[in-house]
Amino acid sequence: MPTDEVFKDEITKVSDFKFGAQVAHVFDDMVNRSVPFYGEIQRMMAELAADRAVEGTMVYDLGCSTGTTMIGMNTMVNPSIKFIGIDDSSEMLRKCDEKLKSIGFSRPYELINTDLNAGVQISNASVVVLCLTLQFVRPINRERLLKKILSGINPGGSLILVEKILAEESGFNRDFIKYYYNYKRRNQYSEMEISQKREALENVLIPYKLSEDISLLRDVGFDHCEVFFKWYNFMGLIATKR
Repeated sequence: MPTDEVFKDEITKVSDFKFGAQVAHVFDDMVNRSVPFYGEIQRMMAELAADRAVEGTMVYDLGCSTGTTMIGMNTMVNPSIKFIGIDDSSEMLRKCDEKLKSIGFSRPYELINTDLNAGVQISNASVVVLCLTLQFVRPINRERLLKKILSGINPGGSLILVEKILAEESGFNRDFIKYYYNYKRRNQYSEMEISQKREALENVLIPYKLSEDISLLRDVGFDHCEVFFKWYNFMGLIATKR
């Protein structure tokens, strides 16, 4: 697994974070060192999806990046069910296809290059996954995107949402961010790497509070929301369609 050194050297002017070829090459290392309990989150999503994926329907992974979530779900979800991975980065999709083929991924699957800010086509879905994806969709577009997702989910289907979030109270938010950066330091990220990545993400990753994410899901029409994972400023939710 190539090591993430994207922000290792000093950058004169840090530009907005992009999921281009440089990031795609090291993404698996980056996300494993940057997201607490990432492996466990993946396992939990696979379990949730396995119990809710219905034969004859499809499972969507929106913002599928290098395919880690599809690979995890593949071990538990009925093998006849088609997976559809969607991402706006052609470099990520290329890496994803390489990974799936390298492990002999045998279930039917399709990879689609689409910017979720412009909407998405979902149909006959029993499970839709948004793992660390909605936070990169511009806030003005999130409600519209979730409505499109809801309309494409069959009754009884589920949305699995994993996000970086803000604490409900600013004092806790400061603490949680401090603990998170300590986590990154424990994973051998330098102060320069932490600082430069924070600056690159500032206008790109826009987190909501947990309460705001739940309200948004309920407002667009999801029937029930349940937290299945929480670590300081990271959370996982599952929402169902009546």
